[in-house]
Amino acid sequence: MMKTPLAWLQLTHEKTRLLVALAGITFADVLMFMQLGFRDALFDSSVKLHQSLDGDIFMLNSKTDTLTGIRSFSQRRLYETLGVDQIETVTPVYIGVSTWKNPLARKTRNILNVGLNPDKNVIILPEVQEKISVTKQQDVVLYDRLSRKEFGPIPELFESGETVKTEVGNRQIRVGGLFSVGTSFGADGTIITSDVNFLRLFPDRKKGLIDIGVIKLKSEADLDKNLEFLRKNFNYEDISFYSKKEFIQHEKKFWRTRTAIGFIFTLGTIMGFIVGTVIVYQILYTDVADHLPEYATLKAMGYTDFYLLTVVFQEAIILGIIGFIPGVSFSMLLYYNAAKATGLPIMMVTSRAIMVLILTILMCCISGIIAVGKLRAADPADIF
Repeated sequence: MMKTPLAWLQLTHEKTRLLVALAGITFADVLMFMQLGFRDALFDSSVKLHQSLDGDIFMLNSKTDTLTGIRSFSQRRLYETLGVDQIETVTPVYIGVSTWKNPLARKTRNILNVGLNPDKNVIILPEVQEKISVTKQQDVVLYDRLSRKEFGPIPELFESGETVKTEVGNRQIRVGGLFSVGTSFGADGTIITSDVNFLRLFPDRKKGLIDIGVIKLKSEADLDKNLEFLRKNFNYEDISFYSKKEFIQHEKKFWRTRTAIGFIFTLGTIMGFIVGTVIVYQILYTDVADHLPEYATLKAMGYTDFYLLTVVFQEAIILGIIGFIPGVSFSMLLYYNAAKATGLPIMMVTSRAIMVLILTILMCCISGIIAVGKLRAADPADIF
């Protein structure tokens, strides 16, 4: 014999109240999704360039916390490591920030500059590998097509066949190709050029100073052993060595712990959770209070407190699951629009969806735990 779905009937009896509850849960889910989405986009976008570098070990100034605030060091330190048998190649990379002038609006905006030897390209993006040779020409750069629109309609102009010229710093340059990396919270746009052109863009920079040392090991070399060897035998105070994974985590750690942005997005997620908990609690508490005589009758008929508590918890879980569906749907739409507007890698991922679903069910269960206090007081003798 099929049991009566009491929890479902309780929820659907007052359809307006049900819709209000679902709207509240949807709002809380969207708030958590957006905060988590922006937080993850912050971390993911900040390491796009790191991920594109083809190296096993990375050499940085010990005082470098982030790529957009990088410190230089002597290239001599990098070339000294060539004495290690298991190292195959070393490549210096230059990083700098200068002003880009919109060729149409004539407004300037800071842009990230990356300089490298075009004959030893260490950026594994297909478009860069295909076009890097054009940067051997004087004052020619590759432009990130995913840079913010404020830099001008550079991709559209270039792909239409026009010669795109503008100023970077105080020097006129020409765009020789496009690639795709994307914006981050630290860089609104990126250009890549040769090391020679880079030094032309930064004439005040001392020659012999580099920003990243990219070390490629031989195919049979052991990464951990060589990393340990370099740290032990090249123990300079101004130099740190990182594996690629550590290089990426070092950047993420800065944005997570050394800036207010990561904290703000985490706090926003917590606030969304609290808002949802309060909304669901109000709905469940009102539902229990309105049906207190019915619950008291069930207790008088012999139903235990545990059974009645499970009914409330079932209502909470049903609300959580149903409210999650429009929440994830609206969030995917907002992700798409936000990514299109900002250029940040904001997208729905399975792990985040599962996390928010678990938080939603937990949120509803906590609300149920608080709401059942009224139910425990449902004494048939007092009510009738």
